[in-house]
Amino acid sequence: MSTTEYSATSISVLEGLQAVRKRPGMYVGSTDASGLHHLIWEVVDNAVDEHLAGHAGRIRVLLRADGGVEVSDDGRGIPVERHPRERKPAVEVVLTKLHAGGKFDQQAYAVSGGLHGVGVSVVNALSQRLEAEVWRDGRKHLVRFARGKRAEALHDVGQSKRTGTIIRFWPDPDIFDQVELDRETVATRLRETSLLNPGLRLELRDEATGSQETFQFKRGLAAFVEELLGDDEALLAKPVHVARAETVDGAALAVDAAVNWAAGGYAERVRSYVNVVRTTDGGAHEEGFRKALTGSLNRWGERNKAFRKDDRPLAGEDLREGMCAVISVKMPDPQFEGQTKSKLGSSSMRRFVERAVNEAVGEWLDANPTLARRIIKKAQVAAKAREAARQARDLTRRKGLLDQGSAGLPGKLSDCSSRRPEECELFVVEGDSAGGSSKMARDRQTQAILPLRGKVLNVERAQLRRVLANAEIGNLVKAIGTGIGDDFDYAKLRYHKIVILSDADVDGGHITTLLLTFFYRLMPKLVDGGHLYIAQPPLYQLRQGTDLAYALSDEERDRLQRQRFRGRAEVARFKGLGEMDPQQLWDTTMDPARRVLLRVATRDASRADRTFSLLMGESAADRREWIEAHADAVDLIDV
Repeated sequence: MSTTEYSATSISVLEGLQAVRKRPGMYVGSTDASGLHHLIWEVVDNAVDEHLAGHAGRIRVLLRADGGVEVSDDGRGIPVERHPRERKPAVEVVLTKLHAGGKFDQQAYAVSGGLHGVGVSVVNALSQRLEAEVWRDGRKHLVRFARGKRAEALHDVGQSKRTGTIIRFWPDPDIFDQVELDRETVATRLRETSLLNPGLRLELRDEATGSQETFQFKRGLAAFVEELLGDDEALLAKPVHVARAETVDGAALAVDAAVNWAAGGYAERVRSYVNVVRTTDGGAHEEGFRKALTGSLNRWGERNKAFRKDDRPLAGEDLREGMCAVISVKMPDPQFEGQTKSKLGSSSMRRFVERAVNEAVGEWLDANPTLARRIIKKAQVAAKAREAARQARDLTRRKGLLDQGSAGLPGKLSDCSSRRPEECELFVVEGDSAGGSSKMARDRQTQAILPLRGKVLNVERAQLRRVLANAEIGNLVKAIGTGIGDDFDYAKLRYHKIVILSDADVDGGHITTLLLTFFYRLMPKLVDGGHLYIAQPPLYQLRQGTDLAYALSDEERDRLQRQRFRGRAEVARFKGLGEMDPQQLWDTTMDPARRVLLRVATRDASRADRTFSLLMGESAADRREWIEAHADAVDLIDV
């Protein structure tokens, strides 16, 4: 590029909220469903901040029938008087200026989830419409915006005896991939928020369906831990509870935590929060909690002769097997990694939590020696199992299963030509027959095919040694390249899309579920990273002369019959992928321009964990009870 092509005139300056609309992912994480729902979290978090400041006891969330969202609280109401520097009403400043708010000097808010002051202004920027209704000082005020710009100035609309704020917004379809809100996702978040704030009343109403829920809990984190345990038997009758608050270097810090263990469970389930905002990637507070818990139990065990002479100190992963914990900390000016506040980086909180948990857990262990030994015994059993699994991994690695470099790729894999993982796809196909068709149908440059024989092992019920010895799982692990469990290495991922391709029948659904269980339990980072997909092969082919169409469901078949073929089409049902010729398979299922892929994601980790345990675990009675309760929802059954 010459100097004449790059000059001062080439520099773009985005004013106000333009930057948010230009790069929305920097502020809400993404433009998919996660980013869309993040708009609600920002507004709700502001209302919760009013509760934390002692001025709000009830928050209402309304999912409007027209696609909008309404969040109201009974707090003080956003100030409406003229801002001394901006010369605009304060509510307008809050809604149109980044880094404007009452949460930077700890005068209006001692602790706050809406730290950066960009939350509600970002909601305004990414909404096609937004209204703020404020009740304050005996008057009711209203201001309206369109895509971040003021559409109607703040004006007084009458008297009001109440105080509080309503924010109504309609997400902008020009920004988000889709603007359909999921009531279950919103309900889960509000339920968590209520569990973290004993006494706070949160109400959710869905205008489209008329459904209404109220969340209010008095027992706080103890009830939250019971939620995480679900149907698992608890190791302790009551969770271990930690509650400490103190001022450190002039900052008021507080930690509230509760922990219990599933008596027969293996998965670690931890939820952490900073100022009532979920930190999905953990951070300093989780690190302090884990270090203190491990240290406290080991010190108590050594002091009270809970270990034999040849026993090694228990590793943190052994003590955390089956652990269910909730960690909620509050502090002024927390340092997060990114606007979405997914990871806490404040080292002062790490040190405070570690000290507080050491003290509280140490006191609890001394007061409950029988229960302390129960926890240590469970961890010792976990340590033996971990050592057995390590030996199995080492043996398997020597044989080549987990070491792609020495083992080579599985013979059944038809690999693609490209060596750029970001453009490569692996289709995991049910059976050799379908594998043959898909090999001929694929784009050899970017699409690899791995056929599996029969149904893969249910990893929910199998020990790791048996899993590693399974030939089909071995082929799958070698093809993907990352290893599994603790050996997982993201850098060795060979395909950025891994697509489960099975028949559209009951057996195909079972195989898909078994594979989902495998990926969720042993390669969860693939799911978290958005690399796992489920292909949607058609159920029907409709033909009238040269006019050809495919349908994924009975409903789509009937619609095509009515609207396109007017009841005159020949309808053929595919019994399986093996019946489709390569061209049909490419046209319907593998062509990136026309196919339908469902990306697998986890919106609610605790709910997903309970579902896999229920449907794929050991308890046939619980599974039967679930099936009977949901029998009326079945639309595909093999008789």
